[in-house]
Parts: sequence; structure tokens; C-alpha cells
Amino acid sequence: MLDRRSLLVGGLAAATFASAPAHAWDGAFDTASARMDGLQDVETPLLSATTLHATRIASETYAGWAAEGGWPAYPFTQRLSLGAQGNDVSWLRQRLAVTGDLATQYGAGTVVDSFVDAAIRRFQARHGLTVDGVAGAATFEALNRPAADRARSLTANIPRLQAALVDDRRQVTVNVPSAQIEMVEDGAVVLRQSAVVGQPNRATPLLSSKIHEINFNPYWHVPKSIIRRDLIPIIRRDPDYLTRMGMRIYTGNWKEVSPSSIDWSTDEATNYVFRQEPGSRNALGRVRINFANQHSVYLHDTPDPGLFGDASRFHSSGCVRVQRIPEFVTWLLKDTPGWSTEAVAEFLTNGQRRDVAITNPVPVHFVYITAWGVPAGPAQFRKDIYSLVDGS
Repeated sequence: MLDRRSLLVGGLAAATFASAPAHAWDGAFDTASARMDGLQDVETPLLSATTLHATRIASETYAGWAAEGGWPAYPFTQRLSLGAQGNDVSWLRQRLAVTGDLATQYGAGTVVDSFVDAAIRRFQARHGLTVDGVAGAATFEALNRPAADRARSLTANIPRLQAALVDDRRQVTVNVPSAQIEMVEDGAVVLRQSAVVGQPNRATPLLSSKIHEINFNPYWHVPKSIIRRDLIPIIRRDPDYLTRMGMRIYTGNWKEVSPSSIDWSTDEATNYVFRQEPGSRNALGRVRINFANQHSVYLHDTPDPGLFGDASRFHSSGCVRVQRIPEFVTWLLKDTPGWSTEAVAEFLTNGQRRDVAITNPVPVHFVYITAWGVPAGPAQFRKDIYSLVDGS
């Protein structure tokens, strides 16, 4: 069996190392895995003392690897997938074994077998990459990131985790860099799901508030920024767009305005209220979830669920789209009389407008964590999409 220390730069060169910290070579790193959709299959909340402690340990581990020389970078020359053979695969096996994505007993060899295929997917999942089992350019870029860089990312996120620690009985956490939502109750994750968050030039804000209301089959009042940047250019190209999408235009006094009366070559349209009717094309889907904030953002459903399958889910204008709306809304309303699973399901299908005040408002936290440890497995890393932490 290969020894992890022999896989680092110094070991490859001289097969000699000073001992690394015991936790750096913990056998749990070999067996832990992430779900193939990139979501951790663990109950530990992101905002918890356990995650904070695991992040400190992971930071020390990567710093220890860096002190030992780290791992050698390897040029990307070809995509490696199941059945591939050669020296590239030999390096790939060793590199995956160093960080525990591949058990060390499988670190030797020159063929991508089922063990290596699973290890590639595991590595991709915990780095927020497309999970396809193919080691392509993006995967090689992540593999080649120096251990020292990873240690710095983990260290930079420790104070961010510390500052965000909460002790709510029930809470919702949105981590923007991973585009994930956690529903947490009594210190454990009830459900972790994918989200779609803001584009870099339309960033999702960081905030803490309380979810107090559910709107079933909502209207969408289009923000002026979207009218200016998105709607006006679309309508110039496609005058029938508003009718097709169920959008109507009003004055501030709710007098309806004909689209033909507006000069679309200017920004005149921003002086009016654009409202999309409830329905299958509504941008908010079947549900809007409200909480007080100065940014006018909210959580909502979507008529375009295909985006949840993307590894990079930064497509919105700042609001957060929720993947598993039925489970999410049912959980939010569990303490609200009259809102059983069946009642929620009925309003998600009948198209009727209904606004529901949540009996016990649920704390919600939008946070920005790009690297963190987990109790039994390799650390998680995400791109610093808004360049707020360390450019990772």
C-alpha cells in the first residue's frame, strides 16, 4: 500500500518525510464521499461549531501538506475517464490518494478503473465542478491548485464561519459560493438542496432575517433594473413577448397601459409597473418566500428547474431560486395551523393566489463561505465567485 507522505513532492523526490500531523492521514479521509450532485450527505450544518472545528483541522492539514512540499503540478494533455491508460493516470491516482478522494491502496496503477472513476467524481463534487467522472481541464486545474493555496482559503474562511455561528432551533442557511440551501432543525440538517443565486454582476446580498410569509401563485412585480437591462432589449426584438409571458403594464395608480403607447427606444418603460400574472410562465414559479431586508430579495420557485443541474448555478439577478419547493414550504409551515403536506400540495397545483403568514418566523442567513471542513472527509472548496475572500 502507498503511504500518503510518499505521494507528496518531497516523497516522490526522496521518499523521505518528517511525520505529518496524525489527523492529516486519518483513514476517514479514504472512505468519506460527497453526493454526486455536489451536496454533502452529512447532517452537520455549515454554520456550526463542528464545521468550524473541522475547518481549523483541514487548514492545518493542508498547511502540513504544503510544508512537506505539496503535490506536483501535472500538465493537462488529455481528458481521462473510465478505461483511460498511461502515465497521466498514474499521476492522477497518486494525486487523488493524497487528499483522500481515492483510498491509498488504490493509488498505484495506470488505468482509470471504477475506483478511480468514483474518486474523480468525489473530487469534482467537493470542488463544485461538473460531476461526470471525466478529468478534463477544469478538474486538472483544481487538482493542480497548490496545497498552500488551499490552506490559505480554509484559513480565510475560519473568521467568516466564526462570525456567522448561530444557535437557532430552526434556520435556513443559503451559502452563495456553493449555491446551496440548508434547512436546519435542532442542530442537524433536515434537507440540503441546490439553489440558483446571483450572477457576479447581480450579486446575491449577504444578510440575516426571518422568513415570515409564503405567497402561493404570486404576481411578479419586475424590478426597474430588470426592466432596463433585460425587458426593454427583449421587447425591442420581440414586441409580442409581454403578451406571451402574461405581463401587463400599469401606471403608479394601477391604470393599465398599452405596450404600443411606450417608446421602447428609450427608458420610458422604467416609469411604469410591470406585473406578471400567476401561471406556468411566472418567473417566481408557484411560490415566493418573504423576509424583511433592504435589498428587496426573496426566495422563490422557478419555471426553469433545469438550471439546478448545473455545477455553476449563478444565473439570477440576486434573488435565490429553490430546488425542492414542496419540501421546503411544508417545512417552513409545519408550525402554522391548517398547512399540512396535503394543503401545501393543493395550493402548489390549483393555481389559486394565497398569502400565508408563518406562525413562527424562521431565521434565514445568506452567507459566503468558499472553503470549509467536514467532520469525516476531505474539505470542500468553491470558487470565490464574487471575489470576497481570497480569489479562489
